[in-house]
Amino acid sequence: MKLRCRLEELIKESGLRKDFIANKLGMSTRQLRYYELQKSYIPMDKAFILKDILRLEKVDDLYERTVEETD
Repeated sequence: MKLRCRLEELIKESGLRKDFIANKLGMSTRQLRYYELQKSYIPMDKAFILKDILRLEKVDDLYERTVEETD
């Protein structure tokens, strides 16, 4: 199993600007981009804030589980 971050698509769907979201999280847009690219994981405190900003039902919605296929 692998996790895929859905943050980039969720931000696009929300219509909110990345600088607005980053400001609400108290971070730079660069750090927000690192989360989108999965260069770092979203800390739980930030994940709950993102859930509220993006109007998600649950924090789990920030990620999607994928199954790696084996030969």
